[in-house]
Amino acid sequence: MLAPMRLYTLSKGHFVLVFVVFFICFGLTVLIGISGKDFIFSLRGQILYIFPLSTYNQQLWLTCVVQLDQPYGKSLRPVNMLSLCFCFVFNFFLCQSSPNMSSQQCAEIIVVHLGYLNYTRYEITVAFEKLSHDYHIKSFNFTWKTYNPTFSQVEIWFRFVFVVFTFIVTCLFAHSLRKFSMRDWGIEQKWMSILLPLLLLYNDPFFPLSFLINSWFPGMLDDLFQSLFLCALLLFWLCVYHGIRVQGERKCLTFYFPKLLIVGLLWLASVTLGIWQTVNELHDPTYQYGIDATNFQGMKVFFLVVAVVYILYLLFLIIRACSELRNMPYVDLRLKFLTALTFVVLVISIAILYLQFLSFYGLLNFYLYTLAFVYSPSKNALYESQLKDNPAFSMLNDSDDDVIYGSDYEEMPLQNGQAIRAKFKEESDSD
Repeated sequence: MLAPMRLYTLSKGHFVLVFVVFFICFGLTVLIGISGKDFIFSLRGQILYIFPLSTYNQQLWLTCVVQLDQPYGKSLRPVNMLSLCFCFVFNFFLCQSSPNMSSQQCAEIIVVHLGYLNYTRYEITVAFEKLSHDYHIKSFNFTWKTYNPTFSQVEIWFRFVFVVFTFIVTCLFAHSLRKFSMRDWGIEQKWMSILLPLLLLYNDPFFPLSFLINSWFPGMLDDLFQSLFLCALLLFWLCVYHGIRVQGERKCLTFYFPKLLIVGLLWLASVTLGIWQTVNELHDPTYQYGIDATNFQGMKVFFLVVAVVYILYLLFLIIRACSELRNMPYVDLRLKFLTALTFVVLVISIAILYLQFLSFYGLLNFYLYTLAFVYSPSKNALYESQLKDNPAFSMLNDSDDDVIYGSDYEEMPLQNGQAIRAKFKEESDSD
């Protein structure tokens, strides 16, 4: 017997309530982010003294902005920068990235970036050599940037709460499916059993280690967990929109391999870019990815090409699924709900990705919680499945996905449907 979904038993009012609860929960995370402290602390000046650092500061940046006496428009010569603290010299263009060549202010330069902090104090002396007279420099303005310790404490509690919630949701979802064989699970239910444990890793139960040990490993582990979950989510969308049309056996070579290839390349490109920059910064805190533009540009182009292929493939699967299955009541309901909720999440993600760090975590967590709720079987799911498997009620077996919602009686009030099933049950008991 096929494990049914709570999705089929929800009325239109219930669907509205699900979306309202989703937006309320997400709105709470936005309010927490707005009411909290700015997550980056900055201190500007020509000569800077910063308070003693701790692991709660997480990372440290020293940036520089050059102010010119007059606008520049000539071809500029490279300049050497010497960091006496780390004994590194690198060659760069002082005003290489300014969007407006007539501007009097150059683009910000990252002088030093420390991915983790070994000491409470750092003293850095910066010297510029081979300055061209074409620059007409007025001043050098330096900025210390580090994570706000208050934000770090909020982030620890924020992630801990989601780790606990995700663990509870995962256990409840597994408990709701315990009476059904795994081969009877729908494709969405199978994927939720994979995504929820990965969401637990995405929330990173090991995150507090970043504040207990001075090492790059916890940060690298966090990045790995995030990329793994996000790529699994991308793979989930491809498999569901394709698998919902393929009700038979889904072969590994023809069904899963193309999707794994596309998403695997995205994961490989993102992880390679992250590891490449992290390793270089560990060996050289003054490392400038702009200097290594050739390798970075090639990987970025590769990533964008694969991303475009993924988007086109996903749109193809969505359009084909909606066109072929729009007249099938249960499948159509699954498509509409997943597409609507995913579209809302993507729109919100684009809006907040660069605005609020914590809200993005909350958005993805509540997205998975909502899917787990609608894809889990209802309390009476086992009885409904047994009722469907009884030959006396074969009229209810219109398809593999028919349970209670959207059949030939979908225009009939819910109370009438319950009365009919009660009558069938009484007749069966009398026989």
